[in-house]
Amino acid sequence: MVRQDDSGATPNSLSTTTGDISLVRWQRPQRGRLKCNVDAPFSNQLQRTGIGICIRDDEGTFMLAKTLSLSPMCSTPVGKALGLFHALQWPSDMQFDYVDFALDSKITTDAFHHCRVHVTEFGQVISACRSLFTTHISNSKVKFNRRQANEVAHTLAGVAALSASPKIHYHLSHCINSLIINEML
Repeated sequence: MVRQDDSGATPNSLSTTTGDISLVRWQRPQRGRLKCNVDAPFSNQLQRTGIGICIRDDEGTFMLAKTLSLSPMCSTPVGKALGLFHALQWPSDMQFDYVDFALDSKITTDAFHHCRVHVTEFGQVISACRSLFTTHISNSKVKFNRRQANEVAHTLAGVAALSASPKIHYHLSHCINSLIINEML
């Protein structure tokens, strides 16, 4: 059974219900596509926003990850939108096409898909995301994912908040190794 979130939207993840237990899992992209999960949690203690980005292939195999942090900490909507911007920019720089970008912020994905002009900082970042997407990225999608299906990106972003500089992970990082293995089972 595919479960809908409170807004009635169906997430890009598998959700099954057995009694009172719901299981939301990461889903592989279609054959020939990549999946780029992104998240941006916030650390009040460090006053930083961490951004975690993980790219996997259509078999679910880890390809690359990127972590970066923003200081000072920004508002939640702005941080999630900046996470999307950095996620869009990175595969664009590598000239990847056929990428499914997945993030757990319904507000950000809805704003990205609606062509309203916002004069807020959040709106300006969303406008930059749309511009980047339409001019540099082809055959790709931006989708909402439930948080439970975005654990790898969330974990990477938590680690990112502790780091002062951006880092590209070419090999499977220890902090996400077991998560990725469990998702592939």
